[in-house]
Amino acid sequence: MQARIAGLYRHPVKGFTPERLTEVELVAGQCFPCDRLYAVEDGPSGFDPAAPAHISKMKFTVLAKIPQVAKARTTYDEASGVFSARAEGRSDFSGDLRGAEGRRGFETWLADLLGDEAGGPLRVVEGPGDYRFMDSRSGYVSIVNLASVRDLEARLGRPVDPLRFRANLYVEGWPAWVENDWTGRAMRVGEARAEVLKPIVRCAATHVDPVTSERDIDLVKALFDNYGHMLCGIYLKVERGGAVAEGDEVAVV
Repeated sequence: MQARIAGLYRHPVKGFTPERLTEVELVAGQCFPCDRLYAVEDGPSGFDPAAPAHISKMKFTVLAKIPQVAKARTTYDEASGVFSARAEGRSDFSGDLRGAEGRRGFETWLADLLGDEAGGPLRVVEGPGDYRFMDSRSGYVSIVNLASVRDLEARLGRPVDPLRFRANLYVEGWPAWVENDWTGRAMRVGEARAEVLKPIVRCAATHVDPVTSERDIDLVKALFDNYGHMLCGIYLKVERGGAVAEGDEVAVV
């Protein structure tokens, strides 16, 4: 069953602005490149960089917990490590998250933006080595089927921005919801090869409009009421690396 990649996105800092890419190089056994490299603790999370283990997303400044995070518009320069953030009515921030000064600067800027919505103190943390701040212990690369999103839109009678689902790949060409039955299947993604690990169970992060930062649709309830599940998208594990670009074919083998 064939389809095409309609969009590629990374999220360098967990919870913040998706960045669109034209191409990436997937690596066997690793997460999507430059995705969830950093996270911002909202109070001590217990994360130990010397012994990194999965931490609940609710320990961080994420949309499921603090919708106002979407007010920040962010970009990341991978080569320099410089992270930039802006928000209406506030001064822009720019700093190198690889160093203490840049991290403290972003923490201060974000604390001012979020105000009482954050419990704090806020602290930028970096995933050591190949560790990434994924929602799932096995969430290496995520794909959303755009036909499934459109089917949900039709049921709700209102638009649903696919970026609510914060995936790495958005795909056109599959029938709606067919992906829910693909656990364990092999998949060709551009030049890479992968295994489908499992469907993605959705949370309150999807309730937040990524443009307005308003929590305006209870999509978890909508999924359950309309389909009897809370799934949208699938996780992949890359088995053989390779180049992947917008427009490339994605096929279940």
